[in-house]
Amino acid sequence: MNKTRQALGLLAVLAVAALIIAGCGGGGGDSTNSGGSSGGKSAGDNQDAASKTSRYGGGGKSTSTGETSGGDGIVSAAKVGDLGTILVDSQGLTLYDFHKDKGGESTCYDACAAAWPPLLTEGNPQAQGPAERSMLGTTKRKDGTLQVTYNGWPLYTYAGDQAPGEANGNDIDQFGAEWYALQPNGEEPED
Repeated sequence: MNKTRQALGLLAVLAVAALIIAGCGGGGGDSTNSGGSSGGKSAGDNQDAASKTSRYGGGGKSTSTGETSGGDGIVSAAKVGDLGTILVDSQGLTLYDFHKDKGGESTCYDACAAAWPPLLTEGNPQAQGPAERSMLGTTKRKDGTLQVTYNGWPLYTYAGDQAPGEANGNDIDQFGAEWYALQPNGEEPED
């Protein structure tokens, strides 16, 4: 089962990388459009790519690194499969911590942030449902955006999760460390 998740994770990373490469091609596109201007793609294709990218950061403008800025910074919780009740964003997507992050600072940038988009906020993050407000915080990323933290861990969604209720990124090793969902108490669920 873990090898299947790792294979799915690798496929998701490759798909995101292909989107990034496609967005970098072509001539002179608008830098705030995450889809970019790319060769034979139609405007509809760029809008589809933009909507996929903006979903992860909460709907902001794309930065030069391909990450999205802005976002609502809402942390909630939902029952997700065998993991029980875990943290999710405002769209119901599972939120993860990254064991390479230390001291509340993110180490996930570039290709890592494309596969594991950070949960960003433009102000104070908000807790809903069983998520605990006292565990919320922020950390400043290299580009100056604010990433939401929970119990000291910067939070990320996963490109391999396409819908609420999925946790394909739980307990996989990518970009030099393991990724786990978090429960409202700030702990990782038992395997």
